[in-house]
Amino acid sequence: MADEKTEEPADLNSQNTEAEQAYAANTPEEEESGLPDDAPAEPSEDIEAAPDWEEELAAAKDAALRAQADAMNVQRRAEQEIEKARKFALERFCGDLLSVVDNLERALESSGDEQGQGALTEGIELTRKGFMDVLAKYGVEPVDPTGQPFDPETAQAMSMVDQPDVEPNSVVAVMQKGYLLNGRLLRPAMVMVSKAPNGD
Repeated sequence: MADEKTEEPADLNSQNTEAEQAYAANTPEEEESGLPDDAPAEPSEDIEAAPDWEEELAAAKDAALRAQADAMNVQRRAEQEIEKARKFALERFCGDLLSVVDNLERALESSGDEQGQGALTEGIELTRKGFMDVLAKYGVEPVDPTGQPFDPETAQAMSMVDQPDVEPNSVVAVMQKGYLLNGRLLRPAMVMVSKAPNGD
């Protein structure tokens, strides 16, 4: 009986030693580091630095200011071009009329000669023709409705006259020609219109 009791502690001691060695073999790193399994890892040096939001905001503001300045410059240039076009829209028209002025001056200079009366008449006719050529070049055409039915769209009746041999409501005389500019009425013609005989 005494021999059996002395053998039990020996077996227990050997079992405890084996368990300690197995534990030490399974967790050598934990014992060295002293950290549990779920401890967070240290941040890696390869992670990129966070962007500098202040620098990006400043760059965006600068780009917006530049775009606004460019838009204002474009608008200013467009306004200047429009103003220039408005001022010099008649440049070519006026240049073409200068030849008409030259004809008038030549006619006036020749009016003092012996044949001045004929030269003046010829000069005036040439000047009128020059005027009409320039006007036609820019889309201006005369409105002369003589003998045509009265059209209130292009003519203005100044008076009504009895003309038995003419159809009623016809233009019998043009007191002042009208003009169209590219098909749009520039000035109506002033006309005299025939009226129906009394009693009709």
